[in-house]
Amino acid sequence: MSIAKRSGPPRILILEDEPLILMEMSFAVEDEGAAPIGVNTVDRALSAIDADRPDAAILDVTLGRGETCERVARRLEEIGVPFLLHSGDLMRQGELIARIDAELIPKPAASNQVAERAVSLVASGSSGAPGAAAP
Repeated sequence: MSIAKRSGPPRILILEDEPLILMEMSFAVEDEGAAPIGVNTVDRALSAIDADRPDAAILDVTLGRGETCERVARRLEEIGVPFLLHSGDLMRQGELIARIDAELIPKPAASNQVAERAVSLVASGSSGAPGAAAP
């Protein structure tokens, strides 16, 4: 389904394993006029993507139990959904971040700025490439 044909607000997938950050990011996405799809694991993110393709995504790089967002990022790339990375684990995950090659907004960052950028990816059709400036 193309973004232009979807009715209603843009849907933003948020993959974040920290409950308070997920909740805060969800509220920020709502404040931007979008519908958040909050998930805390890779499997839930992949299921959400398959159930109803989001319009954009915010991905935490390092998740619990040794998981990373890489499989989700690859799936989003396959189906052409723009996304950005939101991570505080820059030192340990630098190689992975470089391999994913998407815009990175380092933690801590204001949730409203991250949400605003994610919503702008929908409007611009941007891939979230690193050349795009973070707020």
